[in-house]
Amino acid sequence: MMTDVFIALLLVLALMILAVSVLILKVVKVYAQETLHPAPFATAEEKETQRLALEQAKAEKIKKPGLLTKLMGLKPISEEKDLVMEHTFDGIAELDNPTPAWFMVLFYGTIIFAIIYLLSYHVFGWAPLQDEEYTIELRQAEEAKTAMLLKPGNAANKVNENNVELSKDPAALQSAALLFKSSCAPCHGENAQGIVGPNLTDDYWLHGGTIKEVFKTIKYGVPDKGMIAWEKTIRPKQIAELASYILSLQGSNPAGAKAPQGTKL
Repeated sequence: MMTDVFIALLLVLALMILAVSVLILKVVKVYAQETLHPAPFATAEEKETQRLALEQAKAEKIKKPGLLTKLMGLKPISEEKDLVMEHTFDGIAELDNPTPAWFMVLFYGTIIFAIIYLLSYHVFGWAPLQDEEYTIELRQAEEAKTAMLLKPGNAANKVNENNVELSKDPAALQSAALLFKSSCAPCHGENAQGIVGPNLTDDYWLHGGTIKEVFKTIKYGVPDKGMIAWEKTIRPKQIAELASYILSLQGSNPAGAKAPQGTKL
């Protein structure tokens, strides 16, 4: 570390010596040139001519408008007499100042942008409209979610209706309870007592009441009865936990339970 700092200091010192050497060389060069070919002193007339030329150059430089003056469309006070309009009111004269350049650039820029936008979105269809872009993003999100759920490397996603096992893990059942209330309660009731969907707490089942059959019903849904397939929305591990939670509610006898449906196990 110290070696690097020392090398850096040496480089800085070398650059400083080089700069001083170049400066000394220029001084020596000027001194030698003046010694060999001394410049004659200017006469009074030449000095006056140089002074007048310098003042004229300064005046022209002042008159020349700068970039800010051009952008703001400002005119010097000396030119205001040329901008006075014919009519006056109460002794007040109006100046005919042009529109600032920045405003005109912005104005024509918006026109050009509007034409490009119209052609791109509404004429040639080069870019999607907002509703089309929203649909595309939803489809991409759904595809990404499906790919994540079906990712082979995730051991939890290897659970299916053939190898699922009943779980009594309290943490898993508690997590499934929250999932049930958010996804299943609208049709089956908060306590699984049945609303639109059947009662899930009795001994009667429409599509089977084993852990594998419940898993399969949740995964693929029952389209004829209005139950959607949850395989693209919920991970296999979550479906397994949800099936175990539903079976843990057997015999809970909630208030207002729906009449039995299906076959008794």
